[in-house]
Amino acid sequence: MTIADNSPLMAAPGESGFATATHVFNSVAAPEPTAATTARTVEQVRTAIRYARDRGLGVRVHSTGHGAAAARPVRDAVLIRTAIDGGVTLDPRARIARVPAGTRWEAVVRATEPHGLAAAHGSSGTVGVVGYALQGGLSPYGRLVGLAANSVRAVELVTADGQHRRVDAGSDPELFWALRGGGGGFGVVTAIELDLFPVTTVITGAAYWPGSLADRLLTAWLAWAQDAPDIATTSVRVMNFPDVPEVPRELAGRTTFTVDGVVHADDPESARRCADDLLGPLRAIGPPLLDTWQKDVPSAVLRAHMDPEGPLPIVGDHMLLDEFDAHAVAPLLDVIGEGSGSPLVGAGLRQLGGAYAAPRAPGGVLDRLTANYSYAGSGLAADPDAAAALRAHCAKVRSALARWNTGRVVPSFVEDFAQDHRHLDARQAAAVDRVRARIDPGRLFRDDVSPTDTRQE
Repeated sequence: MTIADNSPLMAAPGESGFATATHVFNSVAAPEPTAATTARTVEQVRTAIRYARDRGLGVRVHSTGHGAAAARPVRDAVLIRTAIDGGVTLDPRARIARVPAGTRWEAVVRATEPHGLAAAHGSSGTVGVVGYALQGGLSPYGRLVGLAANSVRAVELVTADGQHRRVDAGSDPELFWALRGGGGGFGVVTAIELDLFPVTTVITGAAYWPGSLADRLLTAWLAWAQDAPDIATTSVRVMNFPDVPEVPRELAGRTTFTVDGVVHADDPESARRCADDLLGPLRAIGPPLLDTWQKDVPSAVLRAHMDPEGPLPIVGDHMLLDEFDAHAVAPLLDVIGEGSGSPLVGAGLRQLGGAYAAPRAPGGVLDRLTANYSYAGSGLAADPDAAAALRAHCAKVRSALARWNTGRVVPSFVEDFAQDHRHLDARQAAAVDRVRARIDPGRLFRDDVSPTDTRQE
C-alpha cells in the first residue's frame, strides 16, 4: 500500500518493492524488516519515519548494503533504503561537493575529475558515499588527506521528530562531532557535503607476483612503508583468485601477492621518485605476472584495487595493527600465504600513518588512527559450510596476529556483527550516547547504531 501521496511504497515481505528496498551488497546478511521502502525525497523519509513511529516500530537505514553483515539484525523495524534524488552538485571554486544519500563513489569521481578535484573516496566505485564517510573511510588518498570522515563539512538528516536539519560546526557542533564516526542512530541522513582537494594526475595500479615470493615482497614493502612519503597510500594482499573468465588469465586459479595503491602525482618528480622507490626493489625480486602501475587520471584509482562489483556472499574479518614489522611476516603468511590452506579470496594490509594519524585539524569523534596498518581478509560463502570454514579461518588469522592487534577497528571495514566493533574509547562512546539521547529521546533509531564493542552487548 502507499502510505501517503507522493510517498514510496511501504512494502511487507513478498510485496512489490520489498526486494528492491532490502537489497544488500553482502548477501549473507539479507535484512528481514517488518516493512521496507525506498525513499527518494526528504518528504518520503519523513513519511516512513511517521509510519514506523505510529506502529511502535524502530527505524533502520541503508543504501548499498555493503556493511549489512556488520549491522544488528534487521527485525521488528521499518527499513528505509535511501536513494535521494538530485545527483552530485559541485562548487569547484570552494572545493565542495554535495552528495545525496544513496550516491555511489563512482558518481562523485565522475563529477569531480573534470575540475581537477577529488574526494577522499574509497577503492571501489560501487560503495555508498554516506555510510563510508560517516564511518571513517579509508581512502586510497588517506595518508595525504586523512580519514574520509574529516572531509565531511555538513550533514543533512531527518531526525525522529520529522525535522530536516542541516548540521555543521556552526549550527550544532556537538551533533556534528558525533555524526562523524559516532556509529549512527541519529536519524536518516539525506545528504552530506564534502571537502575536495586538487588532483589532476596519479600514479596508480597493481602489480601481481607468484605467491611463492610473498615473504620477500612483504618484507621489502614493510621496509619501504616505514618512511614512505604521505603522497603514497598502498596496500598488499595475498589473492586466491578463482579460475573464472572475469579474472585475468595470468592470475586465475592461483595464489598471488599484489601491491596496489596511489601516488598523488601533481608534483611529477616527487611522485616518480616515490613510485620508483616502492616498485623498483619489488620488481628486482622477481618479474610481476601482471603490472598495471602507470601515470593516469584520477578515475583510474577506482580500478586499481580490483574490488568486486557484487553483490556477493562475503565473510571476513578486520583489525587495526600496531608495531607490525618484519617479525610479523612469517606469522601472517603462515595463515594467509601460499600453502596455508587459506579459503580467503583476499587478505592483507593497508598502509596507515601520515594524515591518518595526524589530521590537519580536529574532526569528529573518530578523526584519526594511531595504528600502523589495517588488516582485512574475506572470502566467498557459497553455502553454510563455506561460511563456517571462513569464520574458523578468520579466527585462526586473528589468533596469529593477536600480538599486534590494537583491539580497535574502522567501522566501515567490519564484516561481521559478532566481531569486535571497538572504534571509540569509553569516554567517547558515552559522550556520543548523550548526543544520541538528546536527538532521539524516544529511541526510534535504537537498533541503527554500530556497537562500540559487541562483547558489551
